[in-house]
Amino acid sequence: MGKRKRLVAEKRKEENKTSYFAKLNNCPTSPRKMRQVADLVRGKDAYLALNILKFNTREASGRLEKLLKSAIANYEQKSQARAEEGTLFVKEIMVDSALMVKRLRTAPQGRGYRIRKRTNHVTLILDTKNSK
Repeated sequence: MGKRKRLVAEKRKEENKTSYFAKLNNCPTSPRKMRQVADLVRGKDAYLALNILKFNTREASGRLEKLLKSAIANYEQKSQARAEEGTLFVKEIMVDSALMVKRLRTAPQGRGYRIRKRTNHVTLILDTKNSK
């Protein structure tokens, strides 16, 4: 590894030590459906976001709720402090498309229609309100 690449990698590792995040890879939900739920909690207080996700009826909200709980646990692990209500908020939540599994559905007159089973990657980043 070259010197410049090593310096960039070390800088990124130092930033990760002070940021609190959780990732969900290859989630079997379409990115569009996941983004609609992610938009509900972006910028909200962490415990308010948990309540929003808990009582939302969409399937993606259950997965995001579990991811948010994981990010809160990561905060508690890294900072050695309890997560109190009002201090944590959802700084960023990114939903990217991932692998797409392609299947064929039979159609009339010897044709076949393509079915795309989409998946996504979700990255959730928490921050504290008094870290400014």
